[in-house]
Amino acid sequence: NHTVRVEMAKIDIKKKKNQNPNVPHNPSLYKKPFVESFEETPLMVAVLTYMGYGILTIFGYLRDFLRQWNIEKRHIARERDEQKDFVPLYQDFENFYNRNLYIRIRDNWNRPVCSVPGPKMDLIERSTPNYNWTFEYTGRVLKDVLNLGSYNYLGFAENKGPCADAAIEATQAYGVGVGSTRCEMGNLDIHEELEQLVARFLGVESSMAFGMGFATNSMNIPALTGKGCLILSDELNHASLVLGARLSSSTIRVFKHNNMQSLEKLLRDAIVHGQPRTHRPWKKILIVVEGIYSMEGSIVRLPEIIALKKHYKAYLYLDEAHSIGALGPNGKGVVDYFGLDPKDVDIMMGTFTKSFGAAGGYIGGKKELIDYLRCHSHSAVYATSMSPPVAQQIITSMKIIMGEDGTTLGADRLRQLHENTTYFRRKLHDMGLIIYGNEDSPVIPMMLYMPAKIGAFGRQMLKKNIGIVGVGFPATPIIESRARFCVSAAHTREMLNTVNISDSWQSKYVRRLKYINETLTYYK
Repeated sequence: NHTVRVEMAKIDIKKKKNQNPNVPHNPSLYKKPFVESFEETPLMVAVLTYMGYGILTIFGYLRDFLRQWNIEKRHIARERDEQKDFVPLYQDFENFYNRNLYIRIRDNWNRPVCSVPGPKMDLIERSTPNYNWTFEYTGRVLKDVLNLGSYNYLGFAENKGPCADAAIEATQAYGVGVGSTRCEMGNLDIHEELEQLVARFLGVESSMAFGMGFATNSMNIPALTGKGCLILSDELNHASLVLGARLSSSTIRVFKHNNMQSLEKLLRDAIVHGQPRTHRPWKKILIVVEGIYSMEGSIVRLPEIIALKKHYKAYLYLDEAHSIGALGPNGKGVVDYFGLDPKDVDIMMGTFTKSFGAAGGYIGGKKELIDYLRCHSHSAVYATSMSPPVAQQIITSMKIIMGEDGTTLGADRLRQLHENTTYFRRKLHDMGLIIYGNEDSPVIPMMLYMPAKIGAFGRQMLKKNIGIVGVGFPATPIIESRARFCVSAAHTREMLNTVNISDSWQSKYVRRLKYINETLTYYK
């Protein structure tokens, strides 16, 4: 069988060399149009962005020089002179970005929220006497700030309603904590009910719940692969997936984001050449992808990946942290969105922290897989069981999505999320703004590019009573800083209409730069 696979891979090497990586390679696999937009950074914007970072770097070194000679006050921790022979705890060059660049716009992050993070929220006002090194509370509260930063896709993060009532009842019956692991004295009937419900919701044989979403990836991937195995990971995968792959001791190779040509080349090479030095066949080849990429707003090209993994006899690990509950006509994630069979995905992973308004994560798949993880996963054997009210929150919200509560509330929220996503994306596009991602993704990145605009835009939005998330280097490429909007089913049309950037400096600036770039391209 391995010989046949090698020969087939050699034949495929000569195919598909000139295909565009930005469009589906096999459109026949899609039941509806797959539309994503990633506009290349304009040349003038890239030049000005690099210039901005260069100026900030020069002034950073100048300020470090002044701090060294005690001309400027030091606000950061430093090594004691008597400990200079020890391994340094603080690497000056590694912390340079935090000291001199991030500190300038630090006030845009970690704002204290003092209410339910629903469609609107209350923020505690802060002031800084030393340019963002420390903060002080003014005693004022900013009321009814429009929340466009939380992953509350279906609006279940609330303190009233059926989910909150059910969580209160679970707290009275079980308490707020278990104080033990699942394999000792922490396995409750509510945990068994949750796992059975998740398996039924996903359409798989069995599932397993974990108390932490990050640990679901980082602690379970090492249990699935090891030495002699190959992991093919998307270059934009989440840090939990990257950590899990590194802890597994498997060989890791990275393919370009959502690029099927890059993935197929790695698969062919893996089969033809085998393991390094010995050239033995790999024990396992595991493809690791996400459903929705939270920084790009893009959706995985799952039909093509499933076709590749079947053709090359690989396994597929799908992280649906952002897509479960937010995509598909039934809210069952990216598999439901494309109308595919859940059995074609070997390991289905997701979290309860977004669409379900709770905490923790899950893994679904064949019964043999889940039984194996119950015995070999560190997160299952050593971690404390999920809190009972959290489990009840998930059960209630999932039943609402499935319509098992006897109402149409779940279907209404799914429809409202899709309508809000479409409306808000179109609204931003009509303002002349550059936005990234798939047209059906509730994660909507708006490009800012320049470092100074991250802080300025965040502060400007807060003045308009709008809370957003700004993202820059090193979380994104240096010339692709952005603001990220997360739309929720709890948002009303009136709330979304308050986001008006068309008359601000932001939209005018983008339109001017696009015009300059088009002019330069024309003369070029």
